[in-house]
Amino acid sequence: MSASPAAVLAASHGLSVSGARPGPGAYARQLWARRHFITALAAARQSALYSGARLGQLWQVLTPLLNAAVYFLVFGMLLGAGHGVPDYIPFLCTGVFVFTFTQSAAMSGARSLTDNLGLVRALHFPRASLPLAATLLQLRQLMLALGVLALVLVADGVPVTSRWLLAVPALVLQSVFNAGLALALARVGARTTDFAQLLPFLLRTWMYLSGIFYDLSKITAGAPHPLVRLLETNPALIYVSLMRYALIDTVTGARLPPHVWPLALIWATVAAGAGYAFFWSSEEEYGRG
Repeated sequence: MSASPAAVLAASHGLSVSGARPGPGAYARQLWARRHFITALAAARQSALYSGARLGQLWQVLTPLLNAAVYFLVFGMLLGAGHGVPDYIPFLCTGVFVFTFTQSAAMSGARSLTDNLGLVRALHFPRASLPLAATLLQLRQLMLALGVLALVLVADGVPVTSRWLLAVPALVLQSVFNAGLALALARVGARTTDFAQLLPFLLRTWMYLSGIFYDLSKITAGAPHPLVRLLETNPALIYVSLMRYALIDTVTGARLPPHVWPLALIWATVAAGAGYAFFWSSEEEYGRG
């Protein structure tokens, strides 16, 4: 079929379809060009959080601490999950803080388009900026929480060693994984608005399977080998284990899942690549309907 005269005229003057999806490389360059917008949006959202509360930004660190206290009461004291786990309070707090980063990035990423529908419909910009800004916001909050976590570890007698430097690459890999996860969930959330109601239940189940409150190796001691290997490839467990290994001296290499660093790199690469491609493939559809 030949092109219409209007299409030929538009092409001859260098015009293109409004809202057309750019190629993946061009889209990545657009995102890089908007990097200051992404960081400014994350900073603005962080300042707006808890702005109506008297304690304000203090809730950014109080919330994970209170969650850890509740989990310690239920799992550590009532259910005895901490028996036989050295440095259980640092073990639990590290798990809660690190998993909360992934959990919050997933939740905010899934809502990033629907919560900003007016912005999406009013302005032209790469829509992936929104889930990426949501992930950056959660990373900024985690950095504040990690300062409190360091105080908790030192107060509990955990020594500061050179292994703490391993928290940096572990956190970088987890951030890349979370960004890919947020991109994928943003597309799902934009298409299925009820998904945001289901997601907390899925994330809670994921948390229970990730050894946040207990040493997973003790729970799966008598389980079939394929099931144990499957649980050990859980990305949440991988990143939590790496942070525990970096920060807690009693978490030795023998307690880590097999091939933990390669798995962390693989999960980050796959999540980022697949999440980016999945989100980009529907770029021109966001905000319509």
